[in-house]
Amino acid sequence: MDSILTSVKKLLGLTEEYAAFDTDLIMHINSVLMILNQMGVGPEKTFAISDATATWSEFCGERTDIEAVKSYTALKVRLLFDPPQSSSVMDAIKSQISELEWRLYTLYDKEEA
Repeated sequence: MDSILTSVKKLLGLTEEYAAFDTDLIMHINSVLMILNQMGVGPEKTFAISDATATWSEFCGERTDIEAVKSYTALKVRLLFDPPQSSSVMDAIKSQISELEWRLYTLYDKEEA
């Protein structure tokens, strides 16, 4: 599954056909893609999606070592779109996000050196 929107929907427990929240999800996904761009991840120009046709391949290019971008995007969108009620689940998700951010920063910082 290479579609950015479809893969995020799947990780949120939504089916590809269910489009009631697509506008909201697209807005949140684009916010996360902007954050990734500011971290130096992805294409040089800010990348944004408008529907399910935008793909991870377009965002990541030929790279195969940044699969964490998919998890990072889904976790960040989940916090924006459907935050958990449990504080322990919220803390676990925030911890995963922090680790993925650190790893992505480290990966890209190493390449720039």
